[in-house]
Amino acid sequence: MHRKAFPVLYVSDVRRSVDFYALLGYEPTYQFPLEGDPHYVGLERGESSLGLSDANWPEAQLGITVGTAPRFELFVYVDDVEAEVERFRAAGHPVLQEPATMPWGERQAYLADPEGNPVALATPV
Repeated sequence: MHRKAFPVLYVSDVRRSVDFYALLGYEPTYQFPLEGDPHYVGLERGESSLGLSDANWPEAQLGITVGTAPRFELFVYVDDVEAEVERFRAAGHPVLQEPATMPWGERQAYLADPEGNPVALATPV
């Protein structure tokens, strides 16, 4: 049996978040419901997976209210940090930290996803 774990991100607009993560190379692999506005979309990028779920889901199912502060940080390796930052900037996404060489040997920058969560982009130097 293949065992796999992946994070599910609670988002206010599933389609908008799918578009953001598609810029990072994530591709939709599953949508529920199959027709109309999705409540959940599964995404894959190589061996990496994410789920995007409507933020109303945890309240409806678990009685948990999703807060508005950043709820996670995603760290993504890319081929060229500078090029990716410019691509996201051109698409209107906020850049939280410009590319910089870090003391541990990576070129790194931070974007904000549509929910305001930090997304680190990195390339080994």
